Amino acid sequence: MLRMKVFELTRQLVDIESITPNEGAVCTFLEGELSDLAKKFGGRVERMPVEPGRDNLLVRFGEPQVVFSTHMDTVPPFFPSREDEQHIWGRGACDTKGIIASMIVASEQLLEEGVRNFGLLFVVGEEKNSAGAHVAARHPQGAKYIINGEPTENKLALGSKGALRYEFRATGRMAHSAYPELGESAINKLLNALDRLRKLPLPSHPVLGPSTLNIGTIRGGRAPNVIPDEAVAEIFIRVVDDVTELRKQVEAAAQPDVEAVEILFIPALHLRALEEFETTVVAFTTDIPAFDGAWGEPLLIGPGSIHVAHTAEERVPKSELVEAVTLYKQLVKQLLK
Repeated sequence: MLRMKVFELTRQLVDIESITPNEGAVCTFLEGELSDLAKKFGGRVERMPVEPGRDNLLVRFGEPQVVFSTHMDTVPPFFPSREDEQHIWGRGACDTKGIIASMIVASEQLLEEGVRNFGLLFVVGEEKNSAGAHVAARHPQGAKYIINGEPTENKLALGSKGALRYEFRATGRMAHSAYPELGESAINKLLNALDRLRKLPLPSHPVLGPSTLNIGTIRGGRAPNVIPDEAVAEIFIRVVDDVTELRKQVEAAAQPDVEAVEILFIPALHLRALEEFETTVVAFTTDIPAFDGAWGEPLLIGPGSIHVAHTAEERVPKSELVEAVTLYKQLVKQLLK
């Protein structure tokens, strides 16, 4: 019964397209599922408006001290579910439709066992800007713990790397490419700065490991026979500790050729372990920093591997979905004590 319930619910959720910011249909579906659960066990379901047509969804059973939370949105492109003996496949299977299903089934079993004072919070926009988590942070409900769901292969994360994003913006002067001395190449300036950036010694942390650098996009220029007057590169650094010195180094690498513009900063997370739970460290970022402690101390755990999230091979092991139900129940009972 448990296996069929969590598998069926995962596939139903995967088959509802919810690419950011199109979470409306999946939110409505979950509202129906959770309203039935709330009616049966005396809970309360409410929408938390984020933007027109986009809502978080909150359900409370008693006075929640522990809250399950994850996001409803996915990355593109959408592709529907299928299953084989070992996996459920489809966009969002592990990131994070299977996690939602496991949390709901765990909640139903907890309620049947008489457990109360916990809740579920499903948010929008994690894959883009954590819009839902930022709104939720302004509407705390007094919870002491928030169990955030992301694919960690059912291991409790000791921490996750943060994010530091920059744009390197170069300007130059157009000229005919036959007379380069009359112009000033923005692309050459950008390449000089990126070369210095790539040579920076990035910091490392004993738990989270090394920082990593990705030059994600480069664009610029007008035509092959025109000296380029503009060029931009987007840079993403996965950070592991305080970034004060790293910011100085990045901005120094940009000089004198380009302007370094900071776009986004999410700090690295350091989380605690619990007895009887296997642990891991993850490199991806989550909604946890956006909650800013308003929903209690965070824990990070969920079925599936991040290595197949955001890919054409996205899938979640059925065995991990079933295991996650047990682990989520165990966590709630332990934290409520």
